[in-house]
Amino acid sequence: MTAKNITVIAVHGNGGGGFRWERLPDPLADDVTLNGITLPGFQGTALPSGEITMETFSEAVGAAALTTDGPVVLLGHGIGGAIALDLAARHPELVDGLILHAPVAVNLDTRLFPRLMKANFMRTAAKRIVSSFPVRKIASRFLFPSAPQDYSERFLAEYARADGFAPMFDIIDAEWFDSLPAITTPTVILWGARDRVLDSTQADPLEEAIPHATRQIEDHWGHYPMIESPDEFAVSVAAIARDLVNKSANNP
Repeated sequence: MTAKNITVIAVHGNGGGGFRWERLPDPLADDVTLNGITLPGFQGTALPSGEITMETFSEAVGAAALTTDGPVVLLGHGIGGAIALDLAARHPELVDGLILHAPVAVNLDTRLFPRLMKANFMRTAAKRIVSSFPVRKIASRFLFPSAPQDYSERFLAEYARADGFAPMFDIIDAEWFDSLPAITTPTVILWGARDRVLDSTQADPLEEAIPHATRQIEDHWGHYPMIESPDEFAVSVAAIARDLVNKSANNP
């Protein structure tokens, strides 16, 4: 029997904060609640002083898991997938399931964008360009044509105050991925076949690294189904969460 009161802790990608999840119904379903957290350094929150490491972000997710009653499923999107993956690998006792939605995790030493973002001036320029008024006005209509214009523009504007944007390119790299312990948490690798930000072919090496994971490719999704098709996304994530919790309960 499926456990009730599942909580999906949703970890956003590199920009926008927990605002990324605000178009989703909450709860996602009668038995599945959404907790769309905002990581340190995003959506106007401060980065802690001192060295910024993966633990800076994964500990924030772990804190949310520790204060949640009932089964916990992590949903990580983009770089949020890397953070969720790190927590599940190092602290599997905190989670019952893991959904890696188009995560930034593989081919980090060969992909062009991560290599370009190694230069600090490129990181600064990327934030300024994406959040600039002309780009917000034009790009939002193409990126999220089905979303309200004010939501789309705010999504891009949030990059301006995303202080956590730059450190991600230092801590999420091939060395980090290779150092991860084996993943024992029940896992689904979720991708949109029409994703133009992170191609779905990246699911192949990720599946090789997590042999027990199940792959689910959604034919009509792009990179942001939580924004473009929130109701459909909620139904899919709720169903996956139930299945993962069942698997965890049957394989303690």
